Amino acid sequence: MDRSWWTRLDAGGAASIAETWIAVGTPGFAGPAKGRWRSVLDKRFGSDGWRIAHVVRGRIVPFAVAIVDYESSYRAYLRDRPTLVRFLVEQCGNVYDDRIENVHDVEYDQPHTAQNHYQDIAVRRVIAELVDDPKWPWVTDTEPGDADLVDLGTGLKRRVPRARGFRGDWLVQIREPNSPGYALSPAVVPAHDPALLAAVPGRTEWYHAEGCGHLSVEAFWQSSKVIEVRYDRYLAQVDARTGPLAGL
Repeated sequence: MDRSWWTRLDAGGAASIAETWIAVGTPGFAGPAKGRWRSVLDKRFGSDGWRIAHVVRGRIVPFAVAIVDYESSYRAYLRDRPTLVRFLVEQCGNVYDDRIENVHDVEYDQPHTAQNHYQDIAVRRVIAELVDDPKWPWVTDTEPGDADLVDLGTGLKRRVPRARGFRGDWLVQIREPNSPGYALSPAVVPAHDPALLAAVPGRTEWYHAEGCGHLSVEAFWQSSKVIEVRYDRYLAQVDARTGPLAGL
């Protein structure tokens, strides 16, 4: 079989191949390996030759579309739990994931971070929405600015921004089972739509053993994740086409 057929295409055919993106694998959870993934894939396909996408309800969609369902899962979860919302707004001043600096991030797209964090941003956004919802009169607005908050897990005082709607004095980590905010872990929060869920046969990752397991928003996020590559960059791999994600 001629594996270099694509090199004989005319300009129009070559352009069509270069503009076509294909899914080449489901990488799963990155965590602290985020930087290594980027380095490996940049070297293999070029920085403009690959991207992370998600399969959502049978379609490959960009990050910006998929993250809407991630946030919607938190919205449904919190709106169903007014007592948890009351704890957040009356006792807490902000939330974070793996490091205190998370409190400064307002966007889900995080090229600057060592590893991504979405759960704290989702919680802050949902609570900020409730401030403006007349059905939640006890979720009130707060003055913007920094505050001295005490980390509920470590007892250390931190000077950090107060999140909108949070009027308490505690800073709460949302992470492992021993973190104070575990009730808001993406492994605990279920995916809000069953159509988002898909199994990855043979794969077991940390979130499968916690919370809602394969029904969680974390499971949706990780199992839906795919690496897309420009078709010409993929074809150029020749003998390595069967292992395009090797080394991640």
